[in-house]
Amino acid sequence: MAQLAPSARGARLGRTISAAGTGSTVTGVVLLLPGGEPESTRRPSALSHAFVRPMARALARAGSSEGLAAHVVRYRSRGWNGPAAHLARDAEWAADEVVRRYGDVPVCLAGYDMGGRAALHAAGHPAVNSVLALAPWLPEDDVAASPEPVKQLADRHVLIVHGTNDARTDPELSYRLAQRAKKSNRDICRFEVHSDGHSLYQHRSEVLALAADFVLGAVYSRSYSRPVADALAAPPPLGLRMPLAGGFGRSLRG
Repeated sequence: MAQLAPSARGARLGRTISAAGTGSTVTGVVLLLPGGEPESTRRPSALSHAFVRPMARALARAGSSEGLAAHVVRYRSRGWNGPAAHLARDAEWAADEVVRRYGDVPVCLAGYDMGGRAALHAAGHPAVNSVLALAPWLPEDDVAASPEPVKQLADRHVLIVHGTNDARTDPELSYRLAQRAKKSNRDICRFEVHSDGHSLYQHRSEVLALAADFVLGAVYSRSYSRPVADALAAPPPLGLRMPLAGGFGRSLRG
């Protein structure tokens, strides 16, 4: 297929989401990367942006005492578009923009669906110290072709979360990527949300709590909760097929 040209309009950051109050110093940023489509030059979907805003607000609240700010990235268009990898390039631009606005602060890329793939691809940006990939859309692995890259995940904290009943993005593909990445990066883990689908809606509160625990631990070097610490320490497959327990987050660090 011929490479699609990007839209004339460039990527941009949505408004700052922060619970720390006006004028507070930003000490870390989480960039929310919405879902997209494999091939498209259409404008980004308003629904995809709306889907990740609750997580942006939840993370900003959880990190308010630390000075964490969140932004939803508004892509130039909704398509990955083959080798152009427009969504990953837009994520890299967003990390550059964070540095321009806030200086040398740690950045977490938090992506859902195709945004999860963008987060994983853009992890090599110097400002990025962590990646959260929720139900990431990944292409079928083909050992004869170029597999999804993992070298850029070195020295990054990485958490992948996937529902076992996801009918849109194959959970086994995210497991296989995590398995390859774990060979050179011990700071990667993967949680499985049993019986949940692509939206991770059935266990939304647990997923939000897990995301907050990981982001604050990675960005601010705080101690992870016991389940996350155990998942990071466990060898494959245990640390890459960690079940997300019902009620996770009710007694974190308690």
